[in-house]
Amino acid sequence: MNLLLDTHIALWAIADSPRLPARARELILAPGNTVWVSAASVWEIAIKQALGRGDMPVSGPQALAYFEQSGFQMLAVSAEHAATVGELPNHHADPFDRMLAAQALAEPLRLVTHDAQLARYSDTVILV
Repeated sequence: MNLLLDTHIALWAIADSPRLPARARELILAPGNTVWVSAASVWEIAIKQALGRGDMPVSGPQALAYFEQSGFQMLAVSAEHAATVGELPNHHADPFDRMLAAQALAEPLRLVTHDAQLARYSDTVILV
């Protein structure tokens, strides 16, 4: 299965955080699953860390290095992804989360998230 990790799920995974739900851990570690992290997540991390947000413990370059060291595949943002954002219903106001939903739908990938609002976009979203 091809999985796209929501930003917080990806951060919790690289930090081996106890906040990472057991189901997410199982999916990430399952043989045969390919785990993707979006460039939009790295962008979100970089912006929030640069703004001094206390909830963002790593910089964009640090996060990218950790994601790559963890064996996660990186998903670029394409023009198709950007166009798909405009077709989404307004379930979520966060532009980064909307991009992740659009990417998951366009590729297709299964989006793994802890955000119930994101789960409203499709039954292919895995709410953990």
